[in-house]
Amino acid sequence: MRTSSFFASRIWVPVLCLLLPIKDTVDSVDLLAPEKVTATHNGSVKVACQYDLQFKRNTKYWCKGPIYDLCGILVKTPKNRPSDRFFIADDMEAGVFTITMTLIRESDEDVYWCVISRSGRNVYKHVKLVVTQAATTPATTISSFLAQQERSLWTALRWIFFLVMLGCLAMTHVVVWRMKAPRNI
Repeated sequence: MRTSSFFASRIWVPVLCLLLPIKDTVDSVDLLAPEKVTATHNGSVKVACQYDLQFKRNTKYWCKGPIYDLCGILVKTPKNRPSDRFFIADDMEAGVFTITMTLIRESDEDVYWCVISRSGRNVYKHVKLVVTQAATTPATTISSFLAQQERSLWTALRWIFFLVMLGCLAMTHVVVWRMKAPRNI
């Protein structure tokens, strides 16, 4: 009995502790959005938030504020009530919801959140909006996040690879320990 508690406390507890950060990494792959978008004063900006198709029926929304838990919802699906400045459209077949902000003001510069509502913990990604005065930036910026998607995928894969390697090391340790253990017959 002592062996099993030793094994549980020395091997499985650290492995489980390593798994906790992976949940956030896997969730972050479920929703992809640009980290930063730039818009000109009085211009407009479109932000595309790509999600896993398992969430196509879930409510999506766009909120503003530096802390997700305290952010104020600006628009949401499916009953979108467009304001004079914010609009949200959800393409369920492509797995992308797009937020359009028009008549950008300096006060719009802040952190925004692409959010998918679900039971338990929502899935969300922050997007930093930077407002510029320069006319050199196009009026509408459509953000591409293919590079970010590739980076997020690699983040998840590297953790999975790390855990597989850690599991192999633990199993090797157990096999060697069992081979060296004296056998009582």
